[in-house]
Amino acid sequence: MKKLMVVFLACLILAVGSLAMAEGKDLLDQIRERGTLIIAMEGNWSPWTYHDENDVLTGLEVDIGTLIAKGLGVEPEFFEADWDAILAGVDSGRFDIACNGVGYTEKRAEKYSFSTPYIYTHKVLVTRNDNETVKTVEDLNGRTTANSPSSTYAQIAEEHGASVTYISTLVEALTLLTQGRVDAVINAQESIEDYMRQHPDAPLKVVQILEGEPVAYPLRKSAETETLVAAINEILEQARQDGTLSAISEKYFGIDLTKPE
Repeated sequence: MKKLMVVFLACLILAVGSLAMAEGKDLLDQIRERGTLIIAMEGNWSPWTYHDENDVLTGLEVDIGTLIAKGLGVEPEFFEADWDAILAGVDSGRFDIACNGVGYTEKRAEKYSFSTPYIYTHKVLVTRNDNETVKTVEDLNGRTTANSPSSTYAQIAEEHGASVTYISTLVEALTLLTQGRVDAVINAQESIEDYMRQHPDAPLKVVQILEGEPVAYPLRKSAETETLVAAINEILEQARQDGTLSAISEKYFGIDLTKPE
């Protein structure tokens, strides 16, 4: 029933959006007329976006997404989806923006318009703590990893000759690793550190820290999104100047990651 409702709402949003475009309104106009900013996120990738002990959706992306919506004068409307559906939903117009720790890459920028970066992070390579053969990504050739399809983490593994088992969540990936069903996992350093704090007995270790991409917000690439991108950039810059972004980063990561090294 919940999935049917999501499909119905998505179709309704597309219909309203098509009517607005016919009237010459860009996406920012449509959002303000609608009164909501439709935000896509996974909801299961702590500390970026997850459910707390009371099952309330929270995380760094929820806080910044809410900040952006308020800055636009509307309410945030969060939709949870699997990673491989998030960017596709932005591209199709189902979602206005993806708030899910999306790394900026030149390949992605060919298809999506990005905000200015708001977080600078790293990737890490993780193995079981009894694994002495995988020490860098160069050792992944002929081995196995687990990651979300189309993620930069999966791409790195595949580029280095690994066979990737596609999963939906980081917890699934690390469970496979803990069970010895894959050899390694690549993911965001902050998410791995958060998992290991919550699971101090997990037989895992970080063997390599890799350079990451700047993290920014992707929107559909279109002339109709240009004013929205500009407005989001203004909101992010104000939050950067007044310390709000730094405070949110420290709240969830324990460190300020809002500035490039």
